[in-house]
Amino acid sequence: MKRQNPLVLLGSIGVVFAILFLWWLAAVTGTVSRAFVPNPFDAWAALVRGFQRGDLAAQTMGTVGRMLQGWLLAGLIGVVLGAAIGLSKTARDYLQPTLEFLRPLPASAIIPVAIALFGLSPAMALSVVAFGSLWPTLLGTIHGFAEVEPRLKEVARCLQMPGHAFAWKIGLPNAMPDILAGMRLSMTVALILAIICEMLASQSGLGTAILLAARSFQSADLFAGIALLGLIGLVSNLALRAVEIRTLRWQSQH
Repeated sequence: MKRQNPLVLLGSIGVVFAILFLWWLAAVTGTVSRAFVPNPFDAWAALVRGFQRGDLAAQTMGTVGRMLQGWLLAGLIGVVLGAAIGLSKTARDYLQPTLEFLRPLPASAIIPVAIALFGLSPAMALSVVAFGSLWPTLLGTIHGFAEVEPRLKEVARCLQMPGHAFAWKIGLPNAMPDILAGMRLSMTVALILAIICEMLASQSGLGTAILLAARSFQSADLFAGIALLGLIGLVSNLALRAVEIRTLRWQSQH
């Protein structure tokens, strides 16, 4: 893992402080109404107050749990199905039109269908999050398995390697960079869809909390929730990035 350049790190921190300063300046000078944009210190106080009461922690756990459940389900389906399709040219030829039809569908558009099937239940949110976050992992897996070096396929045929052994020992290592990149993107999609489901279906979580804060003009609580969502996205991305670097360490040795 490459060490972060200290100057780049300081520059990144400086950008964050500059944004916070401009935010504070706009709030205290009255450039924007305090009813819509609070002072950063007020947003921080609302964040601390929410965790002290305990309700913000419960809402955060609800959102994170919903995001992770949908993401893990999408990852499992995407890797298994993607491996099966990627290893078979016939399957790719037959399923490509269907995949290209389903892939562009916005996941938020299927929420009414999911509500009709599952009602306003956790199963509805799970299905929407899983459907929307499936595609980056699925398509990445298909690409990774389909692009195995032809000479490796010839060696496997010469050794009479069974299909499952080829998929595990050759296909999966070859596809791992695409799979992990797809799963990182899927995590972001899963968080977005978890929030949308909470807002539209009144599921307990940060989405509902943000929506209620906006409707009651509690701008500090609103911005505290938004900042918390950004932090969740940042932490999850850094965690997956660390897993990706550790998992693919063998590539740097070749």
